[in-house]
Amino acid sequence: MLTLRQIEVARAVMVTGTLAGAARLLNVSAPGISRLMKYTETSLGIRLFDRRGGRLVPSDQARAVFEQINAVFDKIEDLRYVVDRTRSGAGQELLIGSVPSISHVMVPRAIERVRAKYPRLLIDINILKIEEAIDYLLLGKGEVVAMSYRLDHPALIFEPLASGNLYCIVPERHPLAARGSIPAREIARHPLIGIDPNDPYGRIMSNLFRERDLAYEITIRARFGSTVCSLVKAGLGIAVIDQFTIADGAFPGIRVLPIEEPTRFQTWIARKAGGTLSLFAASFVKDLRTEMMRQAAAAPTEPAVT
Repeated sequence: MLTLRQIEVARAVMVTGTLAGAARLLNVSAPGISRLMKYTETSLGIRLFDRRGGRLVPSDQARAVFEQINAVFDKIEDLRYVVDRTRSGAGQELLIGSVPSISHVMVPRAIERVRAKYPRLLIDINILKIEEAIDYLLLGKGEVVAMSYRLDHPALIFEPLASGNLYCIVPERHPLAARGSIPAREIARHPLIGIDPNDPYGRIMSNLFRERDLAYEITIRARFGSTVCSLVKAGLGIAVIDQFTIADGAFPGIRVLPIEEPTRFQTWIARKAGGTLSLFAASFVKDLRTEMMRQAAAAPTEPAVT
């Protein structure tokens, strides 16, 4: 039997007509080509080439062999083409979703890494509320969703993504802006902007107060964390927000205060049960986890080291 290397060398000799030409084509030494061709002819018991006019041409008895060699080589080239397209992402899609708190800064960071590896990959990103993620995954609209809350659903799998902390954000000129940290009890004394406490994402913030029997009275309610930040920046109140929303100083004009009580929370990757992630989705999850863990270890007002 011929190995792929023997097929490659035999075809190179056929195409160039000389051992030296085949060596240059394959970027190897001519003696190595000569030895391999002698070994191949001995193994097959067939003389593959005749010398005519100073060139090597396929022998009459090996013409049928070379027809098959050409066919095999064409298939190898087809395989290389498919592998190259897959490696670059050409003709492939990555369909992903994310809740707004993760999509604002973290998802673009991860997508930058994915794009560097697969420059021709088509990427489709959907920004979803937590309740929208279920249909998105079950109906096959996307492979994964980055989430800030874990749901109990028999058809979905949740895997830990990264954990982070909550912070208090105040307007730049607010009396609290000079503070180095702030307790939950003092936060509760001020007009608060936030997400509905009954919303799964809003519950992450409201639990800080509920667990300490503190009132959590929202004077302005918003749907997304980015809107909360913009309202705080406008001087309309203060808020508690997760660190991934405000990563990399995403909202100039606000001051970020550490909260004195423990505020750790977990984020998740959700996917449909029973399936296997594509190469591209697995790469996205890995890169997103890396970026979020790096951010979790950095101060929320400064970019994480890259």
